[in-house]
Amino acid sequence: MSKLLFKLNNVPNEEADEVRQLLRDHEIFFYETNAGMWRVGLDAIWLPDDTQYEQAKVLLDDYQQQRTAHQQQLYAELEARGETPTLAKKIAAHPIRFLAQVIAIVFILAISIVPFWYAFS
Repeated sequence: MSKLLFKLNNVPNEEADEVRQLLRDHEIFFYETNAGMWRVGLDAIWLPDDTQYEQAKVLLDDYQQQRTAHQQQLYAELEARGETPTLAKKIAAHPIRFLAQVIAIVFILAISIVPFWYAFS
């Protein structure tokens, strides 16, 4: 029976490609499913052969530990250079988008609150 190895929800394409390559390099047969047009299914990598599951799981755990350490190192380097993204930097990079979002929030709040404001006054 098939066994779920790795969910691909919110996984960057780079990481998913590296996982696929890791499995191919170790000759572990796998197949992928996608969530479909309505996103009801599951984006995932599955193993059709239960006998390879333990080997694949060990490989995947090792890979994820290495990737985590690498990503933490990259973030520390960005932090040391003062290049980490902050809220202020994100707003400064896209001020019009930020302003549009604030206006949309205020508009939705106004539509939600105004009827009650007049109903009780």
